[in-house]
Amino acid sequence: MGRQRRTAPRWARWSVLAGTALMLFAGTALVAVDRVVARYENAVHHADLFGDQGESPDAEVPARRDDVKGPLNILLAGIDPRNDDPFWIPRADSILVMHIPAGLDRGYLFSLPRDLLVAIPPFPKSGYPGNQADKLAHAMFFGAQTPGSRRADNAQGFELLAATVSRYTGIARFDAGAIIDFSGFKDVIDALGGVDMVVDQRVASIHREPDGDPRDHGKSSTGYVGPQMVYEPGRRHFNGWQALDYARQRYIPGGDYARQRHQQQMVRAMVTKGFSADLLADPLRLDKVLRAAGSSLTFSGRGRSLVDWAFTLSDLRPDQIAMVRLSGGGVGRWVEDKSKKADDKPDPKPSSPVDPDPSKDPEKPEKPEKPKLKYEYLGEQLDASARQFLASVAAGSVENFLALHPGLIKG
Repeated sequence: MGRQRRTAPRWARWSVLAGTALMLFAGTALVAVDRVVARYENAVHHADLFGDQGESPDAEVPARRDDVKGPLNILLAGIDPRNDDPFWIPRADSILVMHIPAGLDRGYLFSLPRDLLVAIPPFPKSGYPGNQADKLAHAMFFGAQTPGSRRADNAQGFELLAATVSRYTGIARFDAGAIIDFSGFKDVIDALGGVDMVVDQRVASIHREPDGDPRDHGKSSTGYVGPQMVYEPGRRHFNGWQALDYARQRYIPGGDYARQRHQQQMVRAMVTKGFSADLLADPLRLDKVLRAAGSSLTFSGRGRSLVDWAFTLSDLRPDQIAMVRLSGGGVGRWVEDKSKKADDKPDPKPSSPVDPDPSKDPEKPEKPEKPKLKYEYLGEQLDASARQFLASVAAGSVENFLALHPGLIKG
């Protein structure tokens, strides 16, 4: 039986024929639009993000569009490039996974903390020997380094990130992936005409002043000084820089978990705006949105084009994408504070001789003071329910698991 198509203006049928998820973010985003034709396919940067698209005769031949079966897993990484530094090496500032069950008609989006403690496997391409306990964001940094060159290879960094996430979550294979450039994200939201979000806690920006200008670097706990943009609780309409700045803050109550929640709020706001009637009725603005999104995105469909993915995800709609909230906490250890040694005391001022204390044994040395300790933060770890959720993703039983644990779904 053929697919039933919705009625749409002729220009819309040309440019948005079936349905797709065009992946973008500033940390993260997924905007669902109808099928992107070659015009938008060409606006997207393409790269071999998984290291398996070489010309090997044994390379897997991708299935036809109508042969793609779920469940599917898509990995998204948001980076914040320093465009003024040609030798900057990226870290994954945001890591998200979209899980799509076998029916291909709903999706589950979840974030992994950038400071999550994981085992990063060896990676010969960059000469990285591996580490059994490092922060997840560092996987992209170590993978992106190219021996003999100072310039980073972002696609190569994503490859090691994907291998690390796969090892940690148990997800054997990602079916597609994307790198989202934060610096271009502002243009996407501005092209959308801004987004509406509910600010759920007071957030003071460490990066921006109230007028959007960058704050000055200086001596402070955050490394910045000067007036701060503050986002007060309530329903707000954000332009591009405001939405991006709000969703990037993690030095707030709740830390990286609060930031993940705000990133997911932004995803939902963008999905809602992307499917709004006023955008779909304005072909020029829709074209601007799609082109801004494409220029911010580096995509790998592992041999399948964006149009193929549009066909595959044509039944997926914004209200069928659930945001999954994973919880956890910090991990650390107590270590000696070498900057505050116990015996680092000033010599007493000279005074007149006094008789020794008869209660003290002059032959017995004084007991040394215990060394001063400080807490050293190592990273984050997910709690038991979050790890069980990841196991259900790997096993393809997410829907059954979430039916028993509805509290993980963010409303």
